[in-house]
Parts: sequence; structure tokens; C-alpha cells
Amino acid sequence: MVDHDTWSDQQSTTTVSVDGHDLEVAYHDDGADEGEEPPVVFVHGIPTWSFLWRDVVDAVATDRRTIAPDMLGYGNSAMSDDFDRSIRAQELMLDALLDDLGADRVALVGHDIGGGVALRVAAHNPDVVERLVLSNAVCYDSWPVEFVSNLGLPSTADIEREELEGRLESAFVEGAYGEADPEFVDGMKAPWLTDEGHVSLVRNAVATNTNHTTEIDYGAITAETLLLWGEDDVMQPYTYAERLADDIADTELAPLSESYHWVPEDRSDAYADRLREFLTDGRS
Repeated sequence: MVDHDTWSDQQSTTTVSVDGHDLEVAYHDDGADEGEEPPVVFVHGIPTWSFLWRDVVDAVATDRRTIAPDMLGYGNSAMSDDFDRSIRAQELMLDALLDDLGADRVALVGHDIGGGVALRVAAHNPDVVERLVLSNAVCYDSWPVEFVSNLGLPSTADIEREELEGRLESAFVEGAYGEADPEFVDGMKAPWLTDEGHVSLVRNAVATNTNHTTEIDYGAITAETLLLWGEDDVMQPYTYAERLADDIADTELAPLSESYHWVPEDRSDAYADRLREFLTDGRS
């Protein structure tokens, strides 16, 4: 199991243009030679970064090329205070990154607001997304949640670093099903414990815009879709997975018990096994 410093050292970077801004994107790109199989792209949420996927990526990379970017304003990607970090902008970033990496057909895996990004890409570019996996994803009017809204308050930019770290610690420790892995908690906190990271986290939270998922035409999504959902989550409840299953034509519900919002962490082995099965064989 890699720690967050090793994960950062393994990342590559490229520059993409979004809304007229040239912005650096850090990403993890690894895995077997996929041959004719499209790469598997993992998109994280807030307040995480690509390190969320470390165990799942390692399992999938035995079979397929994997790409796990840090969204703009997150992890080791650009954090300057001069660009939009909404899921609309993240969609543009992902489009540009995939083009830069020569990935014209992908399997897309999204968690939390990364799931909202994935939904937008799948609805707007059905020829690109062959398979779609959504885990406790923002959709419809399910977000933002109170914790994230509070991170976006102007006063949060002025709190002491120790208080910010305490809020994040609570989110990742209390949000885990069972005892949280200290490396997971430390890794999730790490990008935000600098002056630039602190401000960037506030800006990321401010950019959570419900309109960007209420406007999606869910019926336009043609990708074979797996809703790999932590069924004990209170932030993005399982009822939203059931609603997505009604609106997306080719969809399978796959609840994972004993898991809260951080389902790729809570049930990483079961998550990776079910994901690999779906990518290899489609429906079980």
C-alpha cells in the first residue's frame, strides 16, 4: 500500500486549457497494456484527491490502463485563486486531459462530485464513455451537503489551520465505517494544510453548484452503468442510486453494505472486485 507522498511522486503532470486559463493537472497513469480495451478513469470528489483510489487503482491496473487525475484545485493540480472549480469546469478539464492522453474511449468511475463530473461527461459525450461506474455520486438536487457548504463560508478562509485540520480529521475518521486507516486520513488532509491549499479548499466548496446536475439529461446517457454505492451513506443516500437507475437506461444497482460515503476506502477489496467484474464481463 502506497502512502500519499509516494503517490504524489508517482504522478505525472500536463497543462490543459479551461475557460481560457492554462492550468496544470496532476494525474496517476499506470496499468497493463490495455490492448483494445479503453482505459479506466477515476474521478474523486470533495474534499479528497486521487489518493482516494490508491487501493482500487492498484487492483484494476493489473488488467487495464488506469488514469486518476486530481481535479483542478485539488491534490497536486493547480490551486491558484483565479479559476472556476465547479463540476462544469472539471468536465472541461477531463475532456482536455483525455484528449491530451489520447484516450478517445474510456470507462469512467466517479465518486461524490467526481460522479457529477462523470455524469456530465457521459451525458454530453456518449461516444466517449463506454462504461460508467457511479459511487455515492452527487446528482439531481442531492448536494451540496452541510459539511461542504460550511467549508465554503467566507469565515472558513480565516480559521486557524489547527481548526481546519480538526474539521477534516472528523470528516474522514467519523465518516469511515469502522476504524479509519491513519494513512487514509493523513493522505486526505495533506493537500489542504498549506496556505494555498486552505484557500483552494474554500474555493472548491464555494463552487458546488446544484444547477450543474439538475440540468443534466440523464436519459442521454447510453453507457452501460454500474451504481456501486455504499448503502449506509447519509450524505448521498442510496435512494439517489435508485433514482439514477430509473433514469439511465442500461443500469445495474450494486449496493455495498457496511460502507458509508467513503465507499472506495471502506470496502476497497469488495469495491475493486466488483468493478473488475463489471469491466471484464459487464453485468453479473
